[in-house]
Amino acid sequence: MIARDGYGPPGSVAVSMSPAATERLIRGLPGVTGLSAMAAEEVQITGQGQSLMVDFRRSDSKDSPWPVLKGTWLDGPGQVEVNGDFLYKRGLRVGDTITLAKGDRQVPVVIAGELLATGIDRIYSNWETLQQLDPAKRADTYEVKLAPGTDAQSLVERVRAADPGFLAFTDTDVTQSSVVVMSGTATLLSLLLGTVAGMGIFNTVVLNTRERRRDLGMLKSIGMTPRQVVVMTVSSMATLGLAGSLVGVPLGVLCHHLLADLTATAAHAIIPASMLRVFSAPLLLGLGAAGLAIAVLGALLPASRAARLTIAEVLHNE
Repeated sequence: MIARDGYGPPGSVAVSMSPAATERLIRGLPGVTGLSAMAAEEVQITGQGQSLMVDFRRSDSKDSPWPVLKGTWLDGPGQVEVNGDFLYKRGLRVGDTITLAKGDRQVPVVIAGELLATGIDRIYSNWETLQQLDPAKRADTYEVKLAPGTDAQSLVERVRAADPGFLAFTDTDVTQSSVVVMSGTATLLSLLLGTVAGMGIFNTVVLNTRERRRDLGMLKSIGMTPRQVVVMTVSSMATLGLAGSLVGVPLGVLCHHLLADLTATAAHAIIPASMLRVFSAPLLLGLGAAGLAIAVLGALLPASRAARLTIAEVLHNE
């Protein structure tokens, strides 16, 4: 990603290169296989009395950078793409026509498709439509596609050296912090849930062994060894953990689908079925094994304590 004017911090140096020179520079870098020029422009929708940001894009690729849920991707001037929230708020549908206005210029555009894209009240269009609204508008951002194995950081440094006004960065720079936060939060939540489940098993086994102290004493008096006591106690909890896995894993998958549908409905969007198929067979088996492991680990300590009970101690307490 390479940003031009308007994206740098206050006091930063302005870009001195022309748009044509900028594109020649980027395309001449080793490993560059594709380029997209983008510009954000504030426009008005005629009849609605409000200004919205429109992201205009000129790309080497004809494919959509976002999943198209309904309709088609842009293939000519006078077309826009919006998300489900935009359509819901205005009572519009794919195929309807709206009019974009910038100064004294007005351009009627057709809603060509609905995108699964973030950003509330943002419209996406192509460069031909921008030329009709503001012919003098320059690209403010360039998105670069690199061949596999290309050192992106070295290209970033070369771009910055070519013109100090460029704010060049990689996708990793943008997404790494958010990915770390999301992954860390999910991991912490999983550990907390596993700990709570283990403590629940621990509490169940403690209560169970206390209630069965007399039975354990009688079993030990007729020759049951401490090892057999541990195996018996852990096995009973392992059965409980296995049953919980057999019920909980399918129920969790069902809840995931229901919550995803509710979230999509609240956001006035559509989630493709392919994006919901995130649970593979090995993953589901691993989740089931995790439930079994939590049950066994939670039962080990109280089972070991029960195995150390002496017959005299049990009879004395009785």
